[in-house]
Amino acid sequence: MTVSVVVVDDQAMVRAGFAAILDAQEGIRVLGQAADGAEGVELARRLRPDVVLMDVRMPGMNGIEATRELVHPSRGEPHRPLVLVLTTFDADEYVYDALAAGASGFLLKDAPPDDLVQAVRVVAAGEALLAPRVTKRLLERFAAQRPRTSSRAQQLADLTEREREILVLIGRGRSNGEIAAELFIAEQTVKTHVSRIFTKLGLRDRVQAVILAFDAGLVEPAP
Repeated sequence: MTVSVVVVDDQAMVRAGFAAILDAQEGIRVLGQAADGAEGVELARRLRPDVVLMDVRMPGMNGIEATRELVHPSRGEPHRPLVLVLTTFDADEYVYDALAAGASGFLLKDAPPDDLVQAVRVVAAGEALLAPRVTKRLLERFAAQRPRTSSRAQQLADLTEREREILVLIGRGRSNGEIAAELFIAEQTVKTHVSRIFTKLGLRDRVQAVILAFDAGLVEPAP
């Protein structure tokens, strides 16, 4: 299966560089490039890529607004691509808003080319991806500034004890392999539980699962 990508970045050389790296990979095809959020939204709606590689800071419509338009379209657009957000700084405050906008992954622009390629593949496969330098602090700060809601806790009532246990570990940033090792169960079993958790809670990916775990009080932000 070929993963189709649209690259959105206001810097022409950066945009072309990302496109060249991805287009050179087997199983990845860049459908087009856009110089700002508005153009990126229009291009993604027309070309219907699997993944949109989205810069955060752009003139006009920024990456957060564009992500929101693509993931939660107001006009009922049926195609909703997965969005991989690019950021220059691991403390970029815009990244917190991108979480709420529905981004499926975050990657720092200074990441090695291999990491970029892997990130696109991971997001396309339905897994959430967060740059290691961003993950823990990003999610904890994001969760700490959101009010706890009782409705979030009520959503967990349908989970089994094992599913709840796995959701806690997802909230702590564990991968499926790490969860399997910690609980002494097969990784495929973990994948099955994760799929059921997402279905029961109406979650799209691990980013949403982590946010819910914090919101429901299953995982506490670090002091």
